[in-house]
Amino acid sequence: MADEDAYERTLDRVRAYLTPTDRVLELGCGTGTTAVKLAGSAREILGTDYSQEMIAIATAKARLGGVTHVRFEQRTLDDPALGRESFDVLMAMNLLHLLSDLSARLERIRELLRPGGLFISKTPCVGDQGFALRLVIPLMRATGLAPYVNFVTERSLAAAIAGAGFEVVETGLYPRKTRSLLVVARKAV
Repeated sequence: MADEDAYERTLDRVRAYLTPTDRVLELGCGTGTTAVKLAGSAREILGTDYSQEMIAIATAKARLGGVTHVRFEQRTLDDPALGRESFDVLMAMNLLHLLSDLSARLERIRELLRPGGLFISKTPCVGDQGFALRLVIPLMRATGLAPYVNFVTERSLAAAIAGAGFEVVETGLYPRKTRSLLVVARKAV
């Protein structure tokens, strides 16, 4: 973890919104650290990732930690097994800047949430991090050294989330120096 303090502050903000009855979906869970750390704050957490290797690591991490109400599955956002209005909270940490067609992705996220459900994301706002990245990342991508990157800004990200039918409840930069924006938004009913 590059900035452990910022990560812990993010977890504290997320915990403030979770309830013991929540059914939570985490998209792009990676090695499962966030889901495992938040396990005591929700009834159930389903962590998903497109990488089977990440899911294997996350599953082992939960098992070693004795965490029983968190499970991990290899799934993508478009997987039909993720049913409409199935979740109280949907989390996407360090993921939105890697998605193309952000508005369609946000519509799908909204579809998965119950009325009044919360969407919690933390996104590096790469578009606010300087001109050099706008030059370097496409070059790295052309050589296979970087994935697709959406150059979202704090303003464009908050506007996209609101435009997808969410009411933005809270925003905060964790850490401020890298412009990683935490957004908590409620699905409009």
